[in-house]
This record gives sequence, C-alpha cells and structure tokens, in this order.
Amino acid sequence: MTVTGESLYPLGMLGGAFDPVHIGHLRGAIAVREELALQRVDLIPAVQSPLKSSAALPSEHRLAMLLLAVNDVPGLGVDTRELERSGPSYTVDTLIAARAEYGEARPLLWIVGSDILATLRQWSRWQELLDYAHLVIMARPGADAPDDGITEWIASHRIEGAQAVTQPAGGVVLVQQPLLDIASSQIRSLIASGGDPRFLMPDAVMEYIEDNNLFSRGDTCQ
Repeated sequence: MTVTGESLYPLGMLGGAFDPVHIGHLRGAIAVREELALQRVDLIPAVQSPLKSSAALPSEHRLAMLLLAVNDVPGLGVDTRELERSGPSYTVDTLIAARAEYGEARPLLWIVGSDILATLRQWSRWQELLDYAHLVIMARPGADAPDDGITEWIASHRIEGAQAVTQPAGGVVLVQQPLLDIASSQIRSLIASGGDPRFLMPDAVMEYIEDNNLFSRGDTCQ
C-alpha cells in the first residue's frame, strides 16, 4: 500500500443505528472534529446493533436520511461498510476492516458517548478496540457511571487529543463538549403521537420522514 500525505490525516468514526439521525449525532461529530482538528468524521450506520433491538427502519431509509443530513456539511461523511456486512455490527470488526483499508500509520478515532461505558464489557472483544483505534468519549447527560474496572482502564489509557491525532491507535481521549440529550427513540415516539420534531433533526431528514410516511404508530414500538 502506498502511503500518501492525505491517507495519514486523522479520521474520526461515529457508529450508530441513526434511526433516525438527529442533531445530537451531528453536533457530536462536529464537536469532535473541531476540538481535535480532524479533517473528517465518518458516520457509520449499523445493520444491527448487537446490544439493541432491531432498528425501526430498514437500512435503506436510515442511510438515505444520513446522506441527506451530512450533505453540504464540511468534514462529515458516511461510511457504509457495516451495511455491506451480514450479521450484527461489531465495532471491533469494523475497526479491523478500517485499519486494513487505511494502513497501519493513520490515526483512527472511534467516537462514543459516555453512556456506552456502563455496557462496554458486553461489547465483542472490547479489550481489542485500542489495538486498532483510539476511543474518543463524549460526555452524555444522565449517563450511568462505569464500574471501577472500566474507570481504571480508561485512566490507564488516557491521552490528550494532540497525541491521538499523531499516533495511530491505543489511547482514550475525553472530550469536554457534551452530547445533546436527544434520543432517536424519543423522536420516533414524538412523531408517532403526532408531535412536531422540528429542530431535532435537519429539515431534509424531517421532509424525508414526512414524504415516506415513516414512524407511524405501528413502526415505533422499538
């Protein structure tokens, strides 16, 4: 593999169901990109999140909304690799594939909200995540605290953002800008009850939902 200057730029990666994508996802991605001076953050929709029930919408709708959401937003992109795999979307498999594609030298930064820390031990091969990328943790309001072992693991691997963008993997970065307290499940329920989701998502996404009659009462039980 030929390594170019562009291929060494640090790359942020934010996974999720995006069911639907909302401004909390987008502001979180932008906040990390700006704080760590990343050239790009890719949003990666999952086929099936291993620790969640099935997505309310099929992947083609979730992907279409995601593409609309990042259109013309500088520094945000969409990576469809998890949609192209069958079975549950395990983060470690995604990072292994990304590392193989981007090479050993490029800094990769996997972005999560602090709410995932309480269930991190349930992730497939979670101890291997730092073999392939850095973990960037954003504070989320009301998140449950992780157990002492995870807290110690974070502390033992903690690095500053300036280190993360110059090293390929292996560190944990804490980002101070908190995620907005918005959940896709709340938006689905709001729409199903006839509420107005305005300002919780980009206008283009809201129009797509309206045009395709998504999240009707029968679709939002999950």
